[in-house]
Amino acid sequence: MISFPRAKINIGLRVIRKRNDGFHDIETLFYPVPLCDALEFVVQPGNPVADELTTTGIDINTRPENNLVLMALKRMREKHSVPFLKIHLHKAIPSGAGLGGGSSDAACMLVALNKGFRFELSDESLRDIALGIGSDCPFFINPLPSLATGRGEKLIPLPPFLEGLHIVLINPGIRISTRDAYMNTHPVRRKERLENIINDDITNWKKYLKNDFEDYVFKVYPQIGEIKKSLYRSGAIYSSLSGSGSTVYGIFEEKPFISPNLKKDLIWKGRL
Repeated sequence: MISFPRAKINIGLRVIRKRNDGFHDIETLFYPVPLCDALEFVVQPGNPVADELTTTGIDINTRPENNLVLMALKRMREKHSVPFLKIHLHKAIPSGAGLGGGSSDAACMLVALNKGFRFELSDESLRDIALGIGSDCPFFINPLPSLATGRGEKLIPLPPFLEGLHIVLINPGIRISTRDAYMNTHPVRRKERLENIINDDITNWKKYLKNDFEDYVFKVYPQIGEIKKSLYRSGAIYSSLSGSGSTVYGIFEEKPFISPNLKKDLIWKGRL
């Protein structure tokens, strides 16, 4: 069984309040992008005593036993019997980059297990399992453009409003602590909802649409803020940090020219 876990970007991200359970309520738009990992598993032959996970591609600096793919497998085994597996994960989505790569891998594992072993779990049931792995993990069960609230698990599907536009993903290789990013934000509730803003002309988004993590991330890592400025100088009609970073994306009406200072950190570009 092989699948291709997709990355996502955040279009706007508002930290609304800190909850009593230690998490934060947010408001954001999740939008899937074509940058993908590759995930494959087969049932191990013989008499294995444990699962086997190998990884290739980008080094994510995570011990195999701590990989979210194995966490997803563990969560599924709490409900269904699954034989020991041989799993291979090829990473193209950087870790700690605000693109949801680990969550996407875990969600795709749940979906693939459900399909491969015919457990017949609904998407809603899979999302319930996924939420125990990560706040954005439920989105990747069926990654459609969505308004996300709560911890990020309350999802309202939206039409593909960026279809046909070009996107550039720039990642400088800096790993941002999501915990530190949340600790350094100042939660506040806004009146204007994000889905109303995206109905406006995209050229107006930069006036109103903001990722709340940018103030902290750009202060601590000014080179990431410079990437956003460079994307605007390159003709982007909208640019933003994704998640808590460190990836910055630019949206363009036409195929962009990528300057050498950006090209060295380019991880994906193409049409949505």
